[in-house]
Amino acid sequence: MVYRRTHQVVKRLAARRSAILAAARDAAAEGGMAAVQIAPIAVRANVAAGTVYRYFPSKADLISELIAEVSRDELAAIRRAADAAPGPSSALAAAVTTVAVHALSQRRLAWGILAEPVDVDVSASRLASRRAVVDEVASRIDAAVRAGHLPAQDTSLAATALLGALHEALVGPLAVDNMDDPGKLRDAVQTVTLLALRAVGVMDARARGLVVQAALPAKALVGA
Repeated sequence: MVYRRTHQVVKRLAARRSAILAAARDAAAEGGMAAVQIAPIAVRANVAAGTVYRYFPSKADLISELIAEVSRDELAAIRRAADAAPGPSSALAAAVTTVAVHALSQRRLAWGILAEPVDVDVSASRLASRRAVVDEVASRIDAAVRAGHLPAQDTSLAATALLGALHEALVGPLAVDNMDDPGKLRDAVQTVTLLALRAVGVMDARARGLVVQAALPAKALVGA
């Protein structure tokens, strides 16, 4: 007789897996990827270390899934913000604003997801997460080009360049420190969004108007 998991069992297993990932996420946000270790994560999740290994056979598996989960959340937020915008140019502004907000709201976690050195190979997960966001932003640039709001361009290359600039400015080694002030956070988000819109060909006056339209979600997400 084939054993079939009951709904309650499946629900409990899913909850335990979510608790482990939530613990890993909190640890990474506080101490970077170096803090994502099996034993401490098990303590945080209130499970045995063996239970963590049952869901994630290695630390590389755990960190890779953490990267994937954080990236899925970011991608969903980008799509919600862009889809709620009234037009393709404002959708692009909303998408860029959301990327910036997510980077600034948890800079240590963002750096861990992007490029913090780790002692296991998670390059495939990192590449997949970046590609998904690049593709989403590229689709928003492409929509604005097709609507006649932007000049023709290599949208994939443009999206890659924009995200590289945002990440370097907001969470990379050269990122500005002392960003605890909500006003400074809002200014940073608006600055990089304006830079991105200018870079793909939005005229300055229109770019400034689009940044203002996109500022409200940023303000809410940053917590100001």
